[in-house]
Amino acid sequence: MAEQKTNVMRLLEQKKIPYTAHSYPHGDDAVDGVTVARLTGLDADKVFKTLVTRGASKGIYVFVIPVAAELDLKKAARAAGEKSIAMIHVSEINALTGYIRGGCSPIGMKKLYKTFFHVSCEGLDTMVVSAGKIGAQVELRPDALIQLTRGRTADLITE
Repeated sequence: MAEQKTNVMRLLEQKKIPYTAHSYPHGDDAVDGVTVARLTGLDADKVFKTLVTRGASKGIYVFVIPVAAELDLKKAARAAGEKSIAMIHVSEINALTGYIRGGCSPIGMKKLYKTFFHVSCEGLDTMVVSAGKIGAQVELRPDALIQLTRGRTADLITE
């Protein structure tokens, strides 16, 4: 079966950013990131999830953290320069990003939101994020991903 390219993969190719595609078996429902790491045979420390939030100022922020970690909302607010940050409602994901829950990628959202990556990605050769749909992941260099999304790194997770 030929690999189905996602818009994320097409965008990476257009920007000449090398990546490795990974896929995993799935139903219609989102699976948690730790399960995705297990299904793809990848180290969970390299697999990152994309979380979309809204700040007190109503600005939208994207946080990319290791799948086994939990976003620390206070640290996230500090990184974004907001008084507070809250997760957006699942029903808003598609309208804001163009993606669905479980297939949200920091690459190729409807708008280029301020994006923050957990500092742990700096020590990795490659990191893995969603390729924009459930069942598909892309692995690429953290610096290429951060540059593409105009992102920054920060300490974002609960200890």
